[in-house]
Amino acid sequence: MGNNKYIQIRNILIWILVLNWGVALAKIVYGLLTQSLAMTSDGFHSLSDGSSNIIGLIGIAVASRPRDVGHPYGHGKYETLASMAIAVALFLIAFKLIAVSLHRLVHQDLINPVANLGSFIVMGVTLAVNIGVMRYEYKRGKHLGSDFLVADAMHTGSDIFTSITVVISLVSVRMGLPIIDVIAGIIISLLIAYIGVRILMQSSRILTDYAVIEVQHICDALSDIKEIVGCHRIRTRGRSDDIHVDLHVTVDKNMPVGKAHDLSTTIEKRIREKFPGVTDVIVHIEPA
Repeated sequence: MGNNKYIQIRNILIWILVLNWGVALAKIVYGLLTQSLAMTSDGFHSLSDGSSNIIGLIGIAVASRPRDVGHPYGHGKYETLASMAIAVALFLIAFKLIAVSLHRLVHQDLINPVANLGSFIVMGVTLAVNIGVMRYEYKRGKHLGSDFLVADAMHTGSDIFTSITVVISLVSVRMGLPIIDVIAGIIISLLIAYIGVRILMQSSRILTDYAVIEVQHICDALSDIKEIVGCHRIRTRGRSDDIHVDLHVTVDKNMPVGKAHDLSTTIEKRIREKFPGVTDVIVHIEPA
């Protein structure tokens, strides 16, 4: 897919950036006007979605660079690094919001926000936008094999949970329980941190070369090639769209070099056919 893939990801991020900032502005402005801590917190969370898109655009620009002498495997992991930056941003936001919420709770600095029809309309519209953005971004991220789009979709998805919490907070305020607004702020902070942990765990698996394909699956894919006596030391690593495989295959010790070479080519072709994300296969031939 090459550069065309990164161009598609870039265009998706630009459109989502515009939507995220629109949603954030609506929540922050209306949250400040109505003095709703939960809505304002949710607005800043949405604002972080926009900043993460900017990080993504930078990461994608670097990741799209072709392979060179210093980077023989390409620059694709820069996209994964960008997704980890989202996690860091989420942790910082979560810490700030929970600190403010706990301060208000401990010092009983409670404010009665205005929970009118306008508040519910703003939250309803922004919630609908977030659901649409998350589903579209996640679907495109899986289709394009983009770590960043999938991570950013999870980031946007956290807005859905926090927005629901805000709606619950507004209902509670109308019931005369303003402390729920502060509690909602704490819950939002924990949700944001949880999403950050999930993104961090997924990204770290790629950066630490976690096995991408199960060993048995590769053995099964090669089981009908009669020249193969056995296979072992199978290793896989990389991103879902850039998987590297290396394995050792045992064959008849009297097999000619030319035939062994043809066999390795057949093995490489079979693995690429069975596992679409594979971009590199190294086969080591050994005598049985």
